[in-house]
This record gives sequence, C-alpha cells and structure tokens, in this order.
Amino acid sequence: MSATRMICRLLIVAMAMLPFQTVQAGMIGTDQVVSVANANLDRAAILSVINRAEVADQLQAIGLDLKTANDRVAAMTDVEIRSLAGQLDTLPAGAKTSGWAVVIVILLGLWIYSVWK
Repeated sequence: MSATRMICRLLIVAMAMLPFQTVQAGMIGTDQVVSVANANLDRAAILSVINRAEVADQLQAIGLDLKTANDRVAAMTDVEIRSLAGQLDTLPAGAKTSGWAVVIVILLGLWIYSVWK
C-alpha cells in the first residue's frame, strides 16, 4: 500500500514538473505550398542534369563522385536550389562564343551573297 502511494506521489510530481506543450494549428498559405513544390521541381531538374552521362563524366574528371554530387544537391537549401535552377536556364548549352563569331558569320554570308549575285 505504501509503495502504491509512493508511486502515485512520484507520478504527480513528475507530471507537475513536465512542461505542457500547446499545439497551434494555422492556415498554410498558397505561396508556401507553391514554393515547396517549386523547390522540389527545381531540385529534380538539377539532379536530372547531374545524372546525365556527359555531366557525370565531367564531375568524375574533376574528382567528384556522382553520389557525392547528389548528396550535396540534397543538402542544399531551397534558396540555393532556386538560384542554381535559375542559372541552369540561362547558361549556354554549348561553348561560349563572343560577338565576333556572329559578326564573322554575317560578313561571310554577305560576301557569299554578293559573289552569287
């Protein structure tokens, strides 16, 4: 009987000492849901670029394992992912050329046109 009282008193003291946590439910805004969805899409786009054969070969050429690259992309924040995905759309697909290459092609075209006429 005294053991039961002792356990009850111990439980009462333990419950009184433990903090009570309150839970608050709130509305989630559409912009928060869309930003998370966009971050997931951007992350998938970056991973698809990294997993291409020629990119994987280039990563291995500089000494970076494909699994390590995928892990680093997974560890990036949403802001970093959004920034990198924005750069993927603006980066050139091939080699970088200066404006002189375009001028030479235009001049060559004009020369061929003048010789042809």
